[in-house]
Amino acid sequence: MKAKASKVVIKEIRFGPNTDDHDYQFKKKHAEKFLKEGAKLKAYVFFKGRSIIYKDQGEILLLKLAQELEELGKVEQLPRLEGKRMTMFIAPKKK
Repeated sequence: MKAKASKVVIKEIRFGPNTDDHDYQFKKKHAEKFLKEGAKLKAYVFFKGRSIIYKDQGEILLLKLAQELEELGKVEQLPRLEGKRMTMFIAPKKK
């Protein structure tokens, strides 16, 4: 049974609350690659210092990412704020 068990790989992508559009597209391309390889994706927005006041922008960013990756994976956990991080998990769709 242990030999047949598949190892779950989790890849992380980090955003800032004010991530520029080009940087966002670059990281989205990596996220697509990770999901196509069959790895789970942990996308998070990291709030440094006083940037926590932009938590609504961070949530919008993560939801936008989830919407654009809809055909490749499904959202396992919606954006949730834990301390200074807002995390979201996306699992690849089965082939």
